[in-house]
Amino acid sequence: MNADGSNQVKITNNYFSNLNPTWSPDGTKIAFSSYRDGNDDIYVMDTDGSNVQRLTSNPADEWNPTWSPDGTSIAFVAGRYGNEEIYVMNADGSNQVNLTNSPGSDYDPSWSPDGTKIAFVSSRPGLGSIYVMNADGSNVQGLGFYAIYDCNPEWSPKWKRNFTWSHHQDLPDH
Repeated sequence: MNADGSNQVKITNNYFSNLNPTWSPDGTKIAFSSYRDGNDDIYVMDTDGSNVQRLTSNPADEWNPTWSPDGTSIAFVAGRYGNEEIYVMNADGSNQVNLTNSPGSDYDPSWSPDGTKIAFVSSRPGLGSIYVMNADGSNVQGLGFYAIYDCNPEWSPKWKRNFTWSHHQDLPDH
């Protein structure tokens, strides 16, 4: 649809859940998750809904795709509730790699504007806290641990190091 809500067009035509849509950086594709093949998998399609391709087909559920800024890779979450991991794959679904391999749950991946880092949420200390790692999964660093649940980190488009996240309480974003 247009930014003002006009011209809404349905681009998926099935009765399955189609969630987490995200535009490719060049605006030609949309990645999303769908339950159409027995569990949640990552798909990609043209912006008019045509040329749907399934990118993942693992026994675990996969969701929350997010494109790298250059459009060559997609980070996503895979696993079952309580044991989620951050993965990355090529934009065609090949070369799927687990980046986090942690004892807790890792989710909500967000690429830095220059594509060198991924921010994410992890339950490693218990409650959800924000972490940052290199795009290859190395150099994982926690950014502080709070007595509340943090989620949805989002990088500032202007600054390599600044981003916001949400709390599950009425507190200001950071």
